Amino acid sequence: MSWLDEVRWDASGLVPAIAQDHLTGRVLMVAWMNREALSLTVTEQRGIYWSRSRSRLWRKGEESGHVQLLKELRLDCDGDVVILQVEQLGGIACHTGRESCFYRRFENGEWITVDAVHKHPDEIYAS
Repeated sequence: MSWLDEVRWDASGLVPAIAQDHLTGRVLMVAWMNREALSLTVTEQRGIYWSRSRSRLWRKGEESGHVQLLKELRLDCDGDVVILQVEQLGGIACHTGRESCFYRRFENGEWITVDAVHKHPDEIYAS
């Protein structure tokens, strides 16, 4: 049995993938991986995901340069979630130009933005 067979893929052949800063433990983003994305992540030692909106592989940083270098890969007890501990090049994981996609905190019945934009998306992505 292959190590990939130990992953419990959903009905669409995907597994949730949490990217976490390998030094601080901060959750940077959540994405999806198919079998090929997970295999390539290990082979290339960088975060590679399945884009559900584009229906294709997505190498994190392919447009922005904000590559995720894989430091450690973990599978949860049920085999249905993976965590990638990564070095986030450029310090930006979110397409909004922030360190993390989790930049809003729930306070008093509303979502409050608590993290600053490090670089405006117009400066990151070509039009």
